[in-house]
Amino acid sequence: MEWEVVIGLETHTQLQTVSKIFSGASVKYGAEPNTQACEVSLALPGVLPVLNKQAVHCAIKFGLAINAEIAPRSVFARKNYFYPDLPKGYQISQFELPVVGKGAITIQVPAAGKQSAYEKVVNITRAHLEEDAGKSVHGAVEGMSGIDLNRAGTPLLEIVTEPDMRSAAEAVAYAKKLHELVQWIGICDGNMQEGSFRCDVNVSVRPKGSDKLGTRREIKNLNSFKFMTQAIEYETRWQIETLEDGGKIQQATVLFNPDTGETRAMRSKEEANDYRYFPDPDLLPLVISEQDKARVQADMPELPAAMKARLEAKFALSSYDASSLTASRELADYFMAAIDAGAEPKQTANWVMGSLSAKLNSEDKDLSSSPISAQQLAQLLKRISDGTISNNAAKQVFDAMWQGEGEVDSIIAAKGLKQESDSGAIEAIIDEVLAANAAMVEEFKAGKEKAFNALVGQAMKASKGKANPAQVNDILKKKLQA
Repeated sequence: MEWEVVIGLETHTQLQTVSKIFSGASVKYGAEPNTQACEVSLALPGVLPVLNKQAVHCAIKFGLAINAEIAPRSVFARKNYFYPDLPKGYQISQFELPVVGKGAITIQVPAAGKQSAYEKVVNITRAHLEEDAGKSVHGAVEGMSGIDLNRAGTPLLEIVTEPDMRSAAEAVAYAKKLHELVQWIGICDGNMQEGSFRCDVNVSVRPKGSDKLGTRREIKNLNSFKFMTQAIEYETRWQIETLEDGGKIQQATVLFNPDTGETRAMRSKEEANDYRYFPDPDLLPLVISEQDKARVQADMPELPAAMKARLEAKFALSSYDASSLTASRELADYFMAAIDAGAEPKQTANWVMGSLSAKLNSEDKDLSSSPISAQQLAQLLKRISDGTISNNAAKQVFDAMWQGEGEVDSIIAAKGLKQESDSGAIEAIIDEVLAANAAMVEEFKAGKEKAFNALVGQAMKASKGKANPAQVNDILKKKLQA
C-alpha cells in the first residue's frame, strides 16, 4: 500500500516587545532565574492583567503580511491546565475568536532527487495572541529540579496552518519562509536557540488517495530545521510501520530526541474540551479599528515578494538573484545600501552572494558582524568599474579590508595594486611581447585562437599583472589584425 503523510504546523513566535504581554516586567533573555518574575507572572492574589499594545501591533503586522482577516473584535480566554511552570493554573490565550484569521503563505519547495522545485500555497488557519509559560530547570542543583518564571508572560503569537503539507521538505520550506517573514516585518528576532521561534509539528499518515485524515501525533518544540526534517521522517516511518504491522496510532504528544533521531510519546494528546476554555473575566474584548490597521500598515516595510519584483524590474536582476537578495531583511538592506552608495546592481549582487556570503559562512558570522560595510563594498566595486583595479586585485583588497587593514584607496596604494590604464604604456608592452613571440603571432595568423590567449598572458606577465585586461585585449587584437 502507498501512504501519504499529512502535516500541519503550530509555531510559537516570541514577539519583540520590551515587556510582557500582561505586565511591565522585562522579557530580556538570559537574566538570572526568577529575576523577571513579577507579581503577575507569579499569579499573586489580586493582580490584574493589562494588555501590551505593542504585542497587538505585532499581531496586526503579521495579519497584514499574509493578507489575512484581522478580527475587529477578538477575545482572550483561559486555557486551564496544571503544570509546575504555570502558577495561575491557566494560560491566557485566545480560542474561539483569535486576532488573526485565515491567510496564506506561498513557499518554494527546493528540488530533491527526481523531484523538481515547485511552488505551493500553505493556508494559515489562525494566529492568536497568548502568554508563554515558565520552564522547568533540571540539574541546576544536583538531583533537583526547579522552576524559572522569567519566561512566564512573554508575548507569543501562535500561528496555525491547515494540514496542507505532504512531506518534510514542504514543512521545512514553510517553517523557513515563516521564520524569514516574522524577522522581515520586525515582530520576532527568530533566535531558535533561545526559543524565540518554536515549532510543533502535527503528523499523520493515510492511504494515498484517501480524503480521510489519519490519527495525528504532535511533535513538540522543534527548534531547528534539521531536527524538524529528522523528526518528521522518523515519525512518518514509525506510523507507517505501526499500521502495516496491524497496530493503531494513538493520538499523543511526542518529543524528538536529536541524539537518537527518534520520537517518543510523552502523554496522550489533549483536546480543546480538556482545557475547559472560557473567556477571561479580567480582560475586555480586544477591539481593532480600521484606523488601527491603517496606522500599522503605514509602519510596514516593503514585503519580500514586492521587493523581489522591484529588483527584477528596476535593476534587471534575474529571479534567482532577486530571490537570494530578499531571503532576509538584513541582506536586502545591505544590498540596497551599497546601491545607494553608487555601486552597480548586478556587480553588487554577485559580490554580496559570492565573496561576502562565502566569507561570512566560512567564519560563521552574521551579516551584522561583517567587517566590511555596504558603503565600503560599494567603494571597492566603483574602483573595479572605473578601471583603477582588476577583479583579481579587488579580491586582494577585499581580503585586506576584511582583516581591518584600512579603506579601499589606502589598501590599493599600499599594495601597489593600481591598474595600468595608460594606452601608450600598454601599447609599448604589447610591442615588446609581439617582437619576442613571433612564433605565437604566426600561430594566431594561422587560425590558432589559443595563441591569442597566450599572448595576452605574456602581456599581463610583462606588466606584472597591472595592465588593464580589457585594454590589453583591445590593443592586441588591433595590432594582430593590422
